[in-house]
Amino acid sequence: MIYGMRQIWRYLAGTDIAGRTLAVRPDDTFIVSYPRSGNTWTRFLIANLLHPDEPVTFANIERLVPDTEAQSSRQLKRIPRPRFIKSHEYFDHRYPRVLYVVRDPRDVALSYYDFQRKYEQIADRYPLEQYVSDFVNGRLISADWGTWAENVASWVATRRHSRSFLLLRYEDMVSDTAGELLRIADFLELKTSPRQLDEVIERSSAERMRQLEARQADQWVSTKNKRKDIPFVGTASSGGWRTQLPPGSVVEIESAWGPLMRFLNYELVTNEGLRATQEARELYAR
Repeated sequence: MIYGMRQIWRYLAGTDIAGRTLAVRPDDTFIVSYPRSGNTWTRFLIANLLHPDEPVTFANIERLVPDTEAQSSRQLKRIPRPRFIKSHEYFDHRYPRVLYVVRDPRDVALSYYDFQRKYEQIADRYPLEQYVSDFVNGRLISADWGTWAENVASWVATRRHSRSFLLLRYEDMVSDTAGELLRIADFLELKTSPRQLDEVIERSSAERMRQLEARQADQWVSTKNKRKDIPFVGTASSGGWRTQLPPGSVVEIESAWGPLMRFLNYELVTNEGLRATQEARELYAR
């Protein structure tokens, strides 16, 4: 009873976090990913597509493409329809239209490690090898969203054949931003021109986003009162795990998630990952 009253009070005061309790509308579009998979960049790309006359910044992104984990239920209800909303949730059957961004979990682990140090959720001295083990085994503070594999598979397995679902690989977005942005525009049924796409890409570039972060970190809910020496906006690159991730950590990730990684066209480089994939194939063939 007391808990329920507290929830009602938070809702009325606008201090709750919408999260999974968000009231979903039939014309909503969700940009979903596991954390540190390129969701913020995708938000900027989509917001700049939708609002060509209002350049997107960290000062207005929560109004243009709000985050379910940063906004209250009442605030999200005030967003004009149709809404475009960011989420990290695992599969939710209520989401009517979804763009899902997936990223190589070996790079996700490195990015998430820096993110959690920025948020002071782990200490700088926390061993990277131990962090990767926590990442693989679902011991992170974000456990409610599942592990990388649980989150990704929950959407890919249920929606990949649906016309209301678009799967985006972060690596493809980095290597062919124009091509992937055109796929997004087509999915959203937006008419665009090559010139407009170029402007959207320029306005959403990692360099510009880093400049905006430097000026607006204290204005954006996700970086306000957080460490300034670790940037929120990363290098917008892929494959850093090859030189930065300990070999044992690569083995641990590939051993756990090799079959799903291979399905998503991520190269496996360890015998353990290849073995796990072969064993999964044999199991499914029975």
